[in-house]
Amino acid sequence: MATAHSSPPAAPTAPPTAPVLGLRERKKIQTRRAIRGAAYRLFERQGYDATPVDQIAEAADVSTSTVFRYFPTKEDIVLTDEYDAVMEAAIRSRPADEHPVESIRHGVTGAVRQLVERDIAELRQRTRLVHEVPALRGRTAEGMAESARVLCAVLAGRTGRPAGDLELRVVVAAVLAAMQEATMHWVEQGQTEDLPSLIDRALGVLVRGLTL
Repeated sequence: MATAHSSPPAAPTAPPTAPVLGLRERKKIQTRRAIRGAAYRLFERQGYDATPVDQIAEAADVSTSTVFRYFPTKEDIVLTDEYDAVMEAAIRSRPADEHPVESIRHGVTGAVRQLVERDIAELRQRTRLVHEVPALRGRTAEGMAESARVLCAVLAGRTGRPAGDLELRVVVAAVLAAMQEATMHWVEQGQTEDLPSLIDRALGVLVRGLTL
């Protein structure tokens, strides 16, 4: 039974303020973006394989050694991103009592939505390159392994299981595979559909227990 004088609902907690980056960190980010932007413009114009790193350096107005300091290989220019950090923060912000797979589903789709809104053109080009260039496809397993480590750590904290727990690793592997299949479907269908919705749909298959 409700009381006559119930307490007002608690105000929502304000999101934490992002740390202010120093000048050096801001310059690093600017240089990284300049290199990546120059590379994508050249890849679009003349193709990935036909674009050497020294040409990317010239277009970005940096030295070749600077390119390699930020990206050890040409493949890393395409494959290195900030997605894992965005995904981790999005999942950690979900309610503590939410089912872990639902937390991943909402967190991941929210993070992808941020990437789409930030620069859909770059995301389209990047995923096309990964789909079309064998050298990039061969390196994606490394990025998936890092994403798996991040997801395992997040889920370990939410479930109390160790990060190396077999069942936890199986869940994370299934999540990443579903995301990969949704992304490749997006590319193969001409990138006209809404990518976050496709990923949400793919993860929904896991939530309902792999039924068709």
